[in-house]
Amino acid sequence: MHLLALLSSFLISTTTLSHAAPTENSTNTKTIAKTTQLNASNLPAGAIITHCTTPGTIALTFDDGPYIYTSQLLDTLAQHGVRATFFLNGHNRGNIDATPEIVQRTLTEGHQLGSHTWNHSSLDTLSYEEIVQQMILLEEAFIRILGFFPTYMRPPFLRHTPIVLGAMADLGYHVIGASVDTKDYENDNPNTNWISFEKFSREVDAGGTIVLAHDSHQHTVEILVDNMLADVERRGLSAVTVGECLGSPPEYWYRDGR
Repeated sequence: MHLLALLSSFLISTTTLSHAAPTENSTNTKTIAKTTQLNASNLPAGAIITHCTTPGTIALTFDDGPYIYTSQLLDTLAQHGVRATFFLNGHNRGNIDATPEIVQRTLTEGHQLGSHTWNHSSLDTLSYEEIVQQMILLEEAFIRILGFFPTYMRPPFLRHTPIVLGAMADLGYHVIGASVDTKDYENDNPNTNWISFEKFSREVDAGGTIVLAHDSHQHTVEILVDNMLADVERRGLSAVTVGECLGSPPEYWYRDGR
């Protein structure tokens, strides 16, 4: 399915994209060029972004999916009328090729999709070529499922080096960090989940606006998300996608070639 056809339910304008599909030798670093997308976003590629720039917004983001709890999270977000950003793996806790319907539903319901690498490797331990392969493998999976792939990514564990950021610049990715890290993986328990919520609240108080959590953890989905949404509403903030909170139009969130 063509990029613009699938996005038409929530995009407000169209764009012109390259139609060059990944090839078998697309992981050959000699063939990688800077992003040449027409009308490209003004956001930097290969630089860490940790804060929203649109006043009054906050971006809830969820890493490591798609997983068995993702559908429940989508239900909760729909009930609240909230859009979020999902940084997906190809093969980690779940398998993106085994759950294409979750990927498609996430997009259709107005959420933003981003890359979190193929198998959640710590990119700071990899060579340039291996880093590129992690990204290209996931791009090819997105192409299989949607016909296009994201322009936003988050490094696993938030770890990066100049080599990592150089690879992301060469591949044309906006690199999203976090200014609110819930550490929900440390508190995936009904008796300790409040610790992650208190950390969320403190870091929002300190000016944090891009929130890191995981849809791969049961008690994040069942407890933490409701508490965060209630707090966001109490503060009078708008919970939006990362692209929206950075003032980037949706037509710049994806591309179908390079």
